[in-house]
Amino acid sequence: MKLTGARVFDASAAQIWALLMNADTLAKITPGISRLDPTGPDTYKAIADVKIGPVSGSFSGKVALMDKEAPHRFTLRVEQNSKIGNVAADIALELVEIDADKTEMRFDGLAQLSGLLARTGQRVLSGVANTLTEQFFKALEAELQQG
Repeated sequence: MKLTGARVFDASAAQIWALLMNADTLAKITPGISRLDPTGPDTYKAIADVKIGPVSGSFSGKVALMDKEAPHRFTLRVEQNSKIGNVAADIALELVEIDADKTEMRFDGLAQLSGLLARTGQRVLSGVANTLTEQFFKALEAELQQG
């Protein structure tokens, strides 16, 4: 499943970068993630509870921040496993400063699903992905306004 999109935030790339590099904040703003426990430099054990259409489940797995070029880009690698299936995704995030207080966040990636998740309709999964993306953007916006 292809994951792409962009959103403009009223913040500098450095402000957004600082929030995304903080594990507690990243867990707080990422839909479904309840915890990110450090396992090494830029790697975490992730616990998530996600509902995808008629299917819901608890996921456990790994999250890694790779190919970091502060404060402009990094790749988010996600590997999650559950009884209802597995998810593996690499998502490239890029922060493009429009001006000192305005930054566009772009993301582009691919999620591979297996098990019951893979058998759930593409239209349902696409809708869920869009909803989760919108929740992430809104939560990031709220964090930026608090800071």
